[in-house]
Amino acid sequence: MRPIFFLYCLFAFQQMTAQTTINYQSSSDDFPNPERGFYRYTETRSGSYNLLSQAELESYRLSHTPPTANYSIYSTLIFRYFFLEDFKNSNISQSFLNNMQTDFNTARAAGVKIIPRFAYTDEVNDTGCGNWICPPYGDAPKAWVLTHISQLAPVLEANKDVIAAVQMGFIGVWGENYYTDYFGDASQAPDYKLTDDDWSDRIEVLNALLDAVPEERMVQVRYPQMKQRTVYGISAPTSSAALGAAEAFTGTNKARIGFHNDCLLASADDYGTYTDYGNTATSSGSDTTNLKPYFAADSRYVVVGGETCDDAFSPQNDCASSDPAAYGDTELERMHYSYLNAQYNNDVNNDWVTDNCMEDIKKRLGYRLELQSGTFSDAAQPGQIMDINISLQNLGFAAPFNERGVELILRNTSTSERWYANLNTDPRLWLADGSTYTISESLCLPGEIPTGDYELLLHLPDPMPLLYANPDYSIRLANKLPDNSDVWEGSTGYNQLGHTITIDNMATNNACNTETTFAASSAILPVQFIHFEAVPAENTIQLSWSTSVEINNKVFELQRSEDAKVFSSVAFIAGYGTTEERQDYQYTDTDVQKEKTYYYRLAQIDVDGRTSYSSVVSGRLESIDGWQTFVESIQIFPNPSTSDLYIQVEESKITIQEIEIRDLLGQLVLSKTGNTGSCSVSHLPKGSYILSIKTERGMVSKKWEKM
Repeated sequence: MRPIFFLYCLFAFQQMTAQTTINYQSSSDDFPNPERGFYRYTETRSGSYNLLSQAELESYRLSHTPPTANYSIYSTLIFRYFFLEDFKNSNISQSFLNNMQTDFNTARAAGVKIIPRFAYTDEVNDTGCGNWICPPYGDAPKAWVLTHISQLAPVLEANKDVIAAVQMGFIGVWGENYYTDYFGDASQAPDYKLTDDDWSDRIEVLNALLDAVPEERMVQVRYPQMKQRTVYGISAPTSSAALGAAEAFTGTNKARIGFHNDCLLASADDYGTYTDYGNTATSSGSDTTNLKPYFAADSRYVVVGGETCDDAFSPQNDCASSDPAAYGDTELERMHYSYLNAQYNNDVNNDWVTDNCMEDIKKRLGYRLELQSGTFSDAAQPGQIMDINISLQNLGFAAPFNERGVELILRNTSTSERWYANLNTDPRLWLADGSTYTISESLCLPGEIPTGDYELLLHLPDPMPLLYANPDYSIRLANKLPDNSDVWEGSTGYNQLGHTITIDNMATNNACNTETTFAASSAILPVQFIHFEAVPAENTIQLSWSTSVEINNKVFELQRSEDAKVFSSVAFIAGYGTTEERQDYQYTDTDVQKEKTYYYRLAQIDVDGRTSYSSVVSGRLESIDGWQTFVESIQIFPNPSTSDLYIQVEESKITIQEIEIRDLLGQLVLSKTGNTGSCSVSHLPKGSYILSIKTERGMVSKKWEKM
């Protein structure tokens, strides 16, 4: 009997440790991925605020051809100029800040992120100096710049989830930090340089912006020397050390300053990008010898983007394969570009189509993550471990620059029940340098996991609460499975690994001792939010939020702040527990004052006491007189009505974001979103209704009769 027992044990051991290796195919497809690629340009002005359109932003995520382009793109990034021309000597108005919030809400709903830049002018004065542009330029003095940065801080904090990075802006025409009335004009003879005082003022602005921008996001500067002198001091040489791997993503200013180049490939030094602008004691001059290698090294760990601006530097700005002197696409690789403008300058960009490197550039801007192989356990038991070994490469120009989750998901093939394990790796360190990166872990299967067959999926979600469950913000891998099917699941944001593991109950359910354990809830977020908003009404602020998934959710603690930094408790609202069905919540904050902005967040508390936080939203009440005037400015007609109902807002800068009609029992009978001024009501029965009209200034409700 002894040999039989030995063979049985050997068979059981082999069965428990059997593994399968899968070799993945590379995909040549172009497709949208978050925080990378060609962006679409937008702008708005304080004199006439032009709100973003959700439908238009959603269309950018689809294949389309931008104006003046000879190529099609998928775009998940929106560059947004916020021109503050009316506020050079005054506070930014509350209506402008409210409109900004509406724009961020629209971006979130459309599945895109914004790259904001603030500037005071884009006008060119060509009179009085014999040059194409002359002073005065029309920007704002430092005191007002600092005031405006302070005003913008809560808006940036509240919307950090849909901000990819913030460009420094503020100083000079276009916010490009060059032609300026107040911070040193390096375009003027005889010195063409900046003084110590000029640098000091610029550094003060950048430090204020770094403080205002949430720590999770980077600030991009126009010139690499700006970073050197902010980090190392006004006398820092152009040979200053670049950011190293040990310093990257540590939250310091050095780790948070990236670059935007607005004249990429325009000349040997990109029209002054790689210039030493001197200081009081030193002269200025082009310095590509030091600044280009510095930029190339530093950019491995920070965000880089920009635009081409002049095709005169040809053939150098063409595809490297087109001419021995050309290095357009190889420069993008060397300097680790994550994004470019799709609308300027297409005299340059269109040449990349002619030279046959545009398709490669479209796919490689930013990251392009490709699985090489995966080795996985075929079977395991509750209370024991399963082994994984995943190899991948980054074939893009750059690594992801914002924090990103990495989850291995087990999904039951019969019940679709999911179990999550948060893997110990950081995609920001998957550099675009030809290296192969390996995720090798032994993962514990908890004793309570049901037996069955489970398919393996890899999920790279955005860790921000309102974005985690949205597949538009998850990373798609550039792969196909061995059967030539795509790894990507567009409905979930998961990547199929092409393997199924069998979990049975043959083991004794001993608790395994490993660092990472599968859990029935996401390792990143136990509650998946659909939306969270604060809408001002006449004397209150109405808070509402919805969830798509809740795991062991005990309670929501609603918290409020007046500066978006220090929060206090307002109320506790019971959670649903565990559910995969949508849940809607509401709370009315009555303890509020007129003409005061309030910031809200949700602290979600699990049954085991763990706490996670939502994004921050804001609401502000108008003065009593101002609110009443606004309410009276909104007209609905005809009233009574039989078929069509029209809504008119007399204030030209106010847009209707949503309308709802409820009967007198509070039942919702009609809802319509978007900038709409009419709706059909012919299907509604006769009677009295309450029409609620949501605008950026708040929610207005009016009684209406159907005939």
